Amino acid sequence: MALRAHLRADVQASLVVFLVAMPLSLGIAVATGAPVAAGLIAAVIGGIVAGALGGVCLQVSGPAAGLTVVIAGLITTYGWRVTCAVTAAAGVLQIIFGVSRIARAALAVSPAIVHGMLGGIGLTIAIGQLHVILGGAPDAHAIDNIVTLPGRIVNSHSGATLIGAMTIAVILLWPRLVRRLPSGLRAIPAPLAAVVVGTTLAAAVHLDLPRVDLPRSILGSLSLPAFPDRDWSGIVLGVLTIAIVASMESLLSAVAVEKLATTRGRTPGRINLDRELLGQGAANVLAGLAGGLPVTGVIVRGSTNVAAGARTRASAVLHGVWVALFALFFGGAVEWIPLSALAGLLVVVGVRLVDVAHLRHVRRHGELPVYVVTLVGVVALDLLQGVALGMLTALGLVLRRVLWSNIRLVASGQAWRVDVEGTLSFLSLPRLARVLGRVPTGSCVSIELVVDYLDHAAFDHLHAWCAEHERAGGQVTVDEIGHTWFRSSREDQAKRRRTVVPHLPRWFAPWSQWQELAASHGDAHRADAAGTMLVGVAEFHRRTAPLLRGTLGELADGQRPSALFLTCVDSRVVPNIITSSGPGDLFTVRNVGNIVPIAGGRNADLSVTAALDYAVDVLRVPSIVVCGHSGCGAMQALLSDDLDRDPDSALAGWLTHARAALARMPLPGTEMLSPLEQLGRANVVLQLEHLSGHPAVRRALERGPLELVGLYFDIPAAHTWVLDTASGRFVDPSEALTAVPPQRRRPPRRWDTPTATPPAPARP
Repeated sequence: MALRAHLRADVQASLVVFLVAMPLSLGIAVATGAPVAAGLIAAVIGGIVAGALGGVCLQVSGPAAGLTVVIAGLITTYGWRVTCAVTAAAGVLQIIFGVSRIARAALAVSPAIVHGMLGGIGLTIAIGQLHVILGGAPDAHAIDNIVTLPGRIVNSHSGATLIGAMTIAVILLWPRLVRRLPSGLRAIPAPLAAVVVGTTLAAAVHLDLPRVDLPRSILGSLSLPAFPDRDWSGIVLGVLTIAIVASMESLLSAVAVEKLATTRGRTPGRINLDRELLGQGAANVLAGLAGGLPVTGVIVRGSTNVAAGARTRASAVLHGVWVALFALFFGGAVEWIPLSALAGLLVVVGVRLVDVAHLRHVRRHGELPVYVVTLVGVVALDLLQGVALGMLTALGLVLRRVLWSNIRLVASGQAWRVDVEGTLSFLSLPRLARVLGRVPTGSCVSIELVVDYLDHAAFDHLHAWCAEHERAGGQVTVDEIGHTWFRSSREDQAKRRRTVVPHLPRWFAPWSQWQELAASHGDAHRADAAGTMLVGVAEFHRRTAPLLRGTLGELADGQRPSALFLTCVDSRVVPNIITSSGPGDLFTVRNVGNIVPIAGGRNADLSVTAALDYAVDVLRVPSIVVCGHSGCGAMQALLSDDLDRDPDSALAGWLTHARAALARMPLPGTEMLSPLEQLGRANVVLQLEHLSGHPAVRRALERGPLELVGLYFDIPAAHTWVLDTASGRFVDPSEALTAVPPQRRRPPRRWDTPTATPPAPARP
């Protein structure tokens, strides 16, 4: 039954991918200047050979837009048959890559370079095909196309413009139009619908336009590759370019497809990137020998395959079979397609290669210069030179980050603070000396070193300046975050008394340490509750806010927490710390004694009930956690006689929801603990029972899936215990994890999506 279900899903998915692949294969062949049949041949071989031999089950291969510029240049320079030989040789090189097991090394290339390369190729395609839409022919170089495009727009309007514009409009509007169509037509992909509409319109109004020229016999169009008789250096460069670009694009597409399949709950098998290169290489060898375009893994087809419900590699293979059958028996229908309709399709494909989502991620990671240099280099020069310029720019940024330090002077009342971040080496000494020279003589100054490396020259300069400043009557405080060897070395050498702030993770410090920090720095805020909190707010704005702003911006439109976390109001219990979670992960409810009031009972708290209803019915949290802790004051009150002396107090009324825990002492495995610790654990078990009886929770448990979890935080040991519901014992988290499926061992985060990027970690 499972095999039959998989086969049904794969057949349906293969048909959807086939409908997407057909117009794209034809358009890419037209854009390169190759025979139109070459695109179909590459789609067939890519689907069948790469699909069967590749290392990623749901990856779909075929002719890709990423190699359009390279192939067009080779065809113009050497001709089509030589280009086929280059494709076959590139396939052999890919097989060598796979046998050498270096696939992982290809992923070391910066994503900014890859996306800049694809963006440059996309703009080159889009600008060239705009000339076709406007009734002309593109020039060989992108710069020439850009220069002549304004004149073409002003002076040229023809039927080709109408068909191309109609094709673009249908692709862009299809996601909205498809909602109003009958259910049987909703599965038609936008590229196919656009080409059909453009072709139908051209036929209806009898437009005399250039159309696709497809040989009557696909088999008759097969031709053996030819070797060149000149310029072998250019041939070798072409082989290397195709092999490297095709390998990189295939591997990146494979990783993206696998991530997309995992997020949809499908794990068809562990990916093997070396095998993927072997499959891609074999497909390119056959494509070159058969007269087809180069083959790569294509993210558009792969993501379509996943979205259509594919289960195994059979969907990719079947998609190639459908393309072959169509080309053999229905190839005449292709000759009705106007070239301007395919040009409109390619304009959209080219523009979409400039992925705005990836551009945001690149900018967030500070690699926008790499992206821009690569893109401009590909458009203005050529693919290889653009990528080389991007790599040089990336290397320059890495060297700058390694060698450059951020040095700034901040005035805080009568005191001064010098912040040094990054790598402090002899190259930064001129700027360091300039900043230190602005510190007034005799003032109180704090030097905060957040450095990864401090060389001997920088050490000597800092040590000499500190000694000179103190001789002039000033005070120097050195706060080192990450290490203390500069401070200790200076103390050993100077052997004099001075104030030293201990190592504090400033963005993660308890309030008591904040108080000491404010006092030792002579901060203007008083070391009281409000003052220490304001110091913390200031430090958050200075250090942590810039790192979290992107994540919090994504959460501005709504929350998707992974758990409702119900715990005590005790200030020593910090849910995000003990669960290693961040913004948007926990929907937290805190009350005295981590209590869940009995549904409909006396002294019920409507705020807890409302939070439960909202979390379960609106947010649809997948888990609810009740967390108790050691040394709980509420449990101590239950054990004492104080509540009996004042039974009408609010605390006594509230703790009636926990009194039944007294009868449950001790739980298995807690016999040797103190009564207070026994009661704290028993209370967690009791509150979980109250939780399961809550109407909203009960409905969610019946609807499924919802998980109830009990935790107990031992404060002095900084250890969290997990309730094992089967045995009734509190066990170590490592033991509890053995019973949890791997995909559920960590709650999902907002940044776990395939197109998103995790936030940069805060520096200690």
